[in-house]
Amino acid sequence: MMKQDAYGYAVFALACLGIVPVAQAELEPISDQEMSEVQGQGLMTIENLDDGAHQFTRMSLNIDAETRLNADSVTLGGINDGADFQATNVALGHIAREDGVQRVNGQTYQAGDVVPFEGLKPYIELAEVGEGANKELAGFRMGFKQARGTISADMESFSGNIGLQIEDADGNPTAATLFDADTNATNFRASHFGIEGDATDCSTGARCAPLSYLRSMDIGDAVDGETPDFTNDFFLSFQREGVNWQSPEGGNVIEAAKGVFFNLPTSMTLDMQSLENGVPREQTHYIDRGTGMF
Repeated sequence: MMKQDAYGYAVFALACLGIVPVAQAELEPISDQEMSEVQGQGLMTIENLDDGAHQFTRMSLNIDAETRLNADSVTLGGINDGADFQATNVALGHIAREDGVQRVNGQTYQAGDVVPFEGLKPYIELAEVGEGANKELAGFRMGFKQARGTISADMESFSGNIGLQIEDADGNPTAATLFDADTNATNFRASHFGIEGDATDCSTGARCAPLSYLRSMDIGDAVDGETPDFTNDFFLSFQREGVNWQSPEGGNVIEAAKGVFFNLPTSMTLDMQSLENGVPREQTHYIDRGTGMF
């Protein structure tokens, strides 16, 4: 088997160089027994969906990745004196500060070890509208069929959804709301987050805080008393019009408005003190430069 694989790779390499070996043999059918001994898996799968408003084509790679990456600055959808998403010091994954179990994936690490962001089966999906010659692209997105890990950033402007829970003064959890600087609830170019209500005031910090306070988040689906599970709704999308993106595993539809849309499912629940003081940033750099990322 190894000899056959090696020969195949050699033929491919030679063909790329324009040198094709001549086979001195005839093609012959192989038996069912020989076929049963051949194993393989496609590198890519393609799925076609239709929700009545858009036709979707999802191309997924059958690979799993563990990564830690950093970006100094990310700006998406910059137009009309603003940006749909704008953040600095963006990072996926982090570095363990001390020995012990990491809450994100339940694994044990030593101080200084990389705690990777896990992304399984990355995909690109196209949404089209119209028929025949009139069909055109309505939007596209990229994401993972399963994802789990930390994302860190100093966010200034955010368009999308953050699946965060916040406990009120009585300890009751409620879904976090995104706001603009004037305390208007919005999923477009939000700058603050908090608990929606008459007492909320982003200008004074009453039950509201700047998005920059969310320095690190755990991406994953919450499981009571257990390690956060993988989420299948972590994605970044771009739309010319509103698109209802379907979860790769089915059973969930996320409405994305025109522009850039970042969907961040998180297993985190914050108390009021964490809302007021902010979430500490995970360590994302090995060298302490006094920037708060060490």
